[in-house]
Parts: sequence; C-alpha cells; structure tokens
Amino acid sequence: MLVLSRRVDEKIMIGDNITITIVDIRGGKVRLGFDAPREIPVHREEVFKAIKEAEEKQQRQQSCLIGRQSIFAN
Repeated sequence: MLVLSRRVDEKIMIGDNITITIVDIRGGKVRLGFDAPREIPVHREEVFKAIKEAEEKQQRQQSCLIGRQSIFAN
C-alpha cells in the first residue's frame, strides 16, 4: 500500500487519466474529488460491495434457472 501526505488542493495522479484532488480536511474527515473517465467506475467501498453482492446474487439466480430449464428439456 502506498501512503501519501497531501494538503488541500493537492492532487494524486493514477496513470494518465485519473486524478484525485484533496478538496477539504476537517477534523477526522478528508473530502476527495475524483476525475476519471466515465468507463472507470468510482465507488465508496460499501457501495462497491453492495454492487458485487447484487451481481453475484443475480448470477446465482440465472445459474439456477438454467439448471431448471435443462432438467425440463430432458
């Protein structure tokens, strides 16, 4: 893990097309701004996990349906 110290309005670059800007620091909270291409999703961790769980649930349901269809096809 890379650990960096930054001040307000300083930036961090990831590759050529992702910029993270330190927007504000108050107490124990840091506000970050992300500038990334639309095709690169940027989510908070809890949102990312919820999306992945929903995708996995949908895949399990589709697998179950495909399995049921093959039982009836025989």
